[in-house]
Amino acid sequence: MSGASETSTRVCDHEGCPEAGKFRAPKSPDILDDYFWFCQTHVREYNLKWNFFDGTSEAELRAQQDSDKVWERPTQSFKKSAEERAWARLGVDDPHQVLGANATQNPGKGGGATRRLPPTERRAVDILEAKDNWSKPEIRKAYKALIKVLHPDMNGGDRSQEEQLAEVVWAWDQIKESRNFRDKT
Repeated sequence: MSGASETSTRVCDHEGCPEAGKFRAPKSPDILDDYFWFCQTHVREYNLKWNFFDGTSEAELRAQQDSDKVWERPTQSFKKSAEERAWARLGVDDPHQVLGANATQNPGKGGGATRRLPPTERRAVDILEAKDNWSKPEIRKAYKALIKVLHPDMNGGDRSQEEQLAEVVWAWDQIKESRNFRDKT
């Protein structure tokens, strides 16, 4: 693990050194595959003095640092990409929202559904004009509001909406027995 090349038959490139050159060191920052071969003592001296950025200006150094921050690849703004437009079609302003609080919401088809419900409960939610992430007390308020509109006693004895009233009562029965909705707000 010393870095020595065991098969090297070269002599140390340091002037006047007769030892075997088993350690390689690059000749210049521009040509990194051409090497000097030194003994251990002289490769240490060379490495202490060698500077990859020797001869570069401050501006070139800063440009290299900026390039290295992104692995020498140009960066692009999300706002100009096709990916940003695709996220926007799904109602996500920031692509990273899918990892946050909105991760459980389904922005696709389904009328704003945020979770999977059995078909009877999905239909009940639709009948009650509620959202499937509401708690039982919130859904009960929607149920009561519909009852007040549809009940014949509230409509001067008009029985034309009895079928719709029966659906609303059926929907509330489905929701109040369900374990898929929170009992508290």
